Amino acid sequence: METFISFTNQSQGRDRIFRATQYACALAKYLLRNEAKRKELVKKLQFLESNMSSGRKLFRLGNTVNSIHAAKSTLHIFDPVLCFCLTFANLNRALYFICDNLLWARSIGLIQDIDKECWSLNSTRFYFLSLVMNLTRDVYVIIQLMVQKSRDRHFQQKVDQHLNESPDVACVIVPQLDAFLFLLLESLRNEPSVALDTVKNVCDLFIPLDKLGIYQTNAGVVGFCGLVSSLLGILSVLRPSLKIKP
Repeated sequence: METFISFTNQSQGRDRIFRATQYACALAKYLLRNEAKRKELVKKLQFLESNMSSGRKLFRLGNTVNSIHAAKSTLHIFDPVLCFCLTFANLNRALYFICDNLLWARSIGLIQDIDKECWSLNSTRFYFLSLVMNLTRDVYVIIQLMVQKSRDRHFQQKVDQHLNESPDVACVIVPQLDAFLFLLLESLRNEPSVALDTVKNVCDLFIPLDKLGIYQTNAGVVGFCGLVSSLLGILSVLRPSLKIKP
């Protein structure tokens, strides 16, 4: 109970709950779209989804400052690749929140003379760039982990043992590929935070890809990916050890 109270007291925690609910509604709405008897339920789900989205925009009002502060912090990272990826990601995230705040202000009538479609598109672009940079960071960290693991003599023995114990697999799959996949899985097994962040970012990427028309799927895929990403986000907030650093 204390963990739940602590979680809901955080604005990030509340946003994750709202986000999970929003995409759960989107997924359920898609699955029920062709059922005539469920039209009333679909309308309620659409109304709840809209309210969750509006509520999240309110929670994000101060996130621009947080993202700028995060970008200033990542400038001091010694590793140049991590420094570039994280700083660029945070700056794009800050621009995304600015667009998001303006769209929220327009939705409640504080601002009238802005093009909603244009600003929404810009918001999605900045969000997309932020995700691409975060995924680049994930790939870079995974490569580092794999290189470090491959230099371990004990691990080399495990690879040889794995290939010898699975001769049938080694015949079907190229041995080098089998060894690569084994190395990847072993590296991620020791760093679950990296695996979780990678899966989360991949799921999130489908949302702007669909909105920008780069890779169009459907509302069901977007809802499912958004829900999975939100649940992983909740897990990382509940268990800080699963949050990737830096």
